[in-house]
Amino acid sequence: MKFREKIKKDPSEKKEKKTSFKEKIKGSFNKKYIKNGSYSMVISAVFIAAVVVINMIVGAVPSKYSEIDVSDQKIFSIGDQTEKFLKKLDKDVTIYQVAASGSEDETIKKLLQKYEDDSDHITVKQKDPVVNPKFTSEYTDEQLTANSLIVECGERSKIVDYNDIYETSVDYNTYSYNTTGFDGEGQITGAISYVTSEDLPILYTLDGHGEKELDSVIREDIEKANMEIKTLNLLTEESVPEDAACLMINSPASDISIEEKDAILSYLENGGKAMIFSDYTEESMDNFDAVLENYGVKRAEGIVIEKDAQHYAMQTPYYLVPTVNNAEPVTSFFSSGYFVLAPYAQGIQKTDSVRDTVTIESLLTTSDSAYSKVNVKGESLEKADEDIEGPFDIGVSITETLDDEKETQIIYYSTANLMDSQINQAVAGGNEQMIMESLNWMCSSEGKETISIPSKSLEISRLTLTAYDVSFWKICVMGLIPGFFLIAGFCIWLKRRKA
Repeated sequence: MKFREKIKKDPSEKKEKKTSFKEKIKGSFNKKYIKNGSYSMVISAVFIAAVVVINMIVGAVPSKYSEIDVSDQKIFSIGDQTEKFLKKLDKDVTIYQVAASGSEDETIKKLLQKYEDDSDHITVKQKDPVVNPKFTSEYTDEQLTANSLIVECGERSKIVDYNDIYETSVDYNTYSYNTTGFDGEGQITGAISYVTSEDLPILYTLDGHGEKELDSVIREDIEKANMEIKTLNLLTEESVPEDAACLMINSPASDISIEEKDAILSYLENGGKAMIFSDYTEESMDNFDAVLENYGVKRAEGIVIEKDAQHYAMQTPYYLVPTVNNAEPVTSFFSSGYFVLAPYAQGIQKTDSVRDTVTIESLLTTSDSAYSKVNVKGESLEKADEDIEGPFDIGVSITETLDDEKETQIIYYSTANLMDSQINQAVAGGNEQMIMESLNWMCSSEGKETISIPSKSLEISRLTLTAYDVSFWKICVMGLIPGFFLIAGFCIWLKRRKA
């Protein structure tokens, strides 16, 4: 009986167990769990929505704030000159990038975005030549290279060819082309300046006295700044043309005539502008010097020699590395930190008598220990009794305010070697930037905006070292560093020997 009773009880126990399991499942869906689950779902939804909103906000932020240009030459950025130019821009400009959809040059595209972000007056559009085959025919009859640009403002337009944006050179060892420079900012800014300027300046270069030819790099920069270059022979023209924005005198090998001197002075005394270069010569240059002396400066006899090792380069004391001063014509260049290399320069001295209306500012100066070597044919560069004590200016700006609210402006550099391409490369384009900034300072006026941005090199940047720097690193590499390790090794050996 007991056994049967026990068996009868078993089904009821199973029933109780089943009931208990169901109750547990039912209990798991109580209000507390439902409430916690709903709260987690809401938090997750809010988080996802916040991430989406933040991404949308970041996407709307201009690229100049959301992207960092880490390239060595800042090819994805625009410089200070362009930023200042864009702030003054008051006309609407449209830039078309002519490229098939999906084949846009990303470097150019990102750079154009910087322009659009920096000015409300600039609009960038892409034009697919496949979709719009007749679009470019409105601006040119020629076939445009893919990723070329068309810059338009009103009825004026300018084409920036893709091949002008990237600079190339031929490697004759492999007979292949290498991309050496990116001129996107220079070409685009120059094109904007062209289409928005009402009257483009003309630069006249004096001819007929064995003047040096303009270096090709400087010539390209001047043309990129939308200046027209014309030669001027004052023996036939008799006067500087009225449409001259600036007169350039580039190191004449022989003296100008009295008539030419009078014509130049007449032009300057009526508010003219001139950029003058000179080089040491044994030729008599009385009339040329008279033009300079009329504005309070003269050339020191001989060539400047530096004794301060921090102010010359290439172990050559007449390859000067002058101090760049913070003067108005080169303000941006002063803050850029570039060096200037000025070989075979003459000293510029201020005359004792100069008009009160004339202001002379130093652009480039030597150290106090510099002197002018009078006997340049001598075998020794050591200072002699006849040599002239420094310091000297080797670059000055001269301004004179006239009665009729005009202003005469002169930039004078005492060596034309500043414009030499090889010399310029030795200082990573520093000479080029300084010359173009000082020229733009003179030629820019109301309705005539000139700006020239140098190309950005894609090659390895050169390190400019003065003679002092070379000596310092020689001592460090050949003396201090090996000496440190020798002393450290001796101390370790001595400590172990005693142990």
